Amino acid sequence: MTPEPGALRTVLAFPSTYTVGITSLGYQIVWSTLAMRSDVDVRRLFTDQGDPPHRHCDLFGLSLSWELDGPVLLDLLEQQRIPIWSHTRTNDHPIVFGGGPVLTANPEPLAPFFDVVLLGDGEDLLPAFIDALQSVKGQPRAEQLQHLARVPGIYVPELHAPRYAADGTLLGVTPVDATLPERVAKQTWRGNSLSHSTVITPEAAWPDIHMVEVVRSCPELCRFCLASYLTLPFRTPSLDDGLIPAVEKGLTATKRLGLLGASVTQHPQFSDLLQWLAQDRFDDLRVSVSSVRAATVTPELAAVLAGRGSKSLTIAIESGSERMRRVVNKKLSTEEIEAAARHAKQGGLKALKLYGMVGLPCENNDDVESTAALLLSVKKATPGLRFTLGVSTFVPKAHTPFQWQGVRPEAEKRLKLLAKRLKPKGIDLRPESYGWSVIQALLSRSDRRLAPVIAAVRGSQESLGGWKKAYRAALAGELPEARSAGVVLPLPPSWESVVHDQWASDTVLPWGHLDGPLSQEKLQEHHQQALSLG
Repeated sequence: MTPEPGALRTVLAFPSTYTVGITSLGYQIVWSTLAMRSDVDVRRLFTDQGDPPHRHCDLFGLSLSWELDGPVLLDLLEQQRIPIWSHTRTNDHPIVFGGGPVLTANPEPLAPFFDVVLLGDGEDLLPAFIDALQSVKGQPRAEQLQHLARVPGIYVPELHAPRYAADGTLLGVTPVDATLPERVAKQTWRGNSLSHSTVITPEAAWPDIHMVEVVRSCPELCRFCLASYLTLPFRTPSLDDGLIPAVEKGLTATKRLGLLGASVTQHPQFSDLLQWLAQDRFDDLRVSVSSVRAATVTPELAAVLAGRGSKSLTIAIESGSERMRRVVNKKLSTEEIEAAARHAKQGGLKALKLYGMVGLPCENNDDVESTAALLLSVKKATPGLRFTLGVSTFVPKAHTPFQWQGVRPEAEKRLKLLAKRLKPKGIDLRPESYGWSVIQALLSRSDRRLAPVIAAVRGSQESLGGWKKAYRAALAGELPEARSAGVVLPLPPSWESVVHDQWASDTVLPWGHLDGPLSQEKLQEHHQQALSLG
């Protein structure tokens, strides 16, 4: 849509390259929502390229779906000559806003860099944000932020101040003005339709693919899972009014389809969708499916996918230990995992990708040995099927039952144990870096005292040593950035207490003033249920 005179000049940034960013369905949807408004003139920005820039910008937005991408925000702001600290911006600077799962879960480490954080689903929230901003256009920045802070789901960090005890313990985050809401709640989209691609390009990480969101959230509620807990309730668009029109729209431009969601095969009409895709008119269509629940894998599912160009199927098992799967609420038996492999091969697929974790609460070395034994057993039972195990270290996430747990240092040795057991036997092991999982936990569990560390580490955020050096400097009170944060912040807590410690149930959480789908009491109930099975 052609922007009207006086439209809000907006930059929507992504903290990675164009190839990666344009493959993000969330980024695409935010960009298209803004681009369809005549009162917004939106340009895209990636770390390696961008649309022609505005001479002056009113809004600067960032879509954030991965903790480790957070520090890139500062690089992007500096490139645009925007002050990185929100309190130093004037009426001449843009409103810097952000959204996505990382910021919805715990925006506090990055809060001093944002003027506005949008908590939750963007379908209603983003239009409400733009409408609210248009209603105060031209007013001083402080008045704009005061107005925005009263819109449900809009969090203005500058208007919520952290309070600390004399020993540095976080006591809470409260509004600076008694007329502001004390708590800000994540917004949930409850419409019949979910999202699908608005950009199809050969330059994407998945070239020429049309992505369709089949489900949002997941009914399984694995105790560690942000994608499940943060996005509740589980939502499914109808087949005839939602999914099929979304698929057909993309098929006018490409013959490659990606079906996305935390557990796509649990859509109540997924088998009907498969039958529809099995029609002869789709013979030249290539279909790929994101992770599916192992118990839903059938020879028919595998055959349709194999017939539509898929070579492999991806399932999450979390652990080879039945005990550990009970602890994390993974409702999956060993027999169902074995059956999924058989059905995948029977249907004509060539490979099976499995995802697991080490370092989960209550886990011991025997549980990790069980994971290796299960992989070797299933490989032996289905000769000719290639196996890949992607394995990560457990990282606690806000708004999940395991948010009180810490990263377990023994996870590093357990990654090496799996490599020792599986690599010589021909299983492709793809471990995530333990060191970067630790930094991910630092970002997911910290409060605003991490912001000066993030500011100090920019330019060297790709170095583990850079992070540790900056944190040591913060603990010693040696960071010049700490004086730039706008408020006097105590020294950060010890590295051990943020990353590794198990927190008491009465700990004031950095995100405790932000309401997710479930109350802290309900999450603690789920937490205790899990530990009772360990």
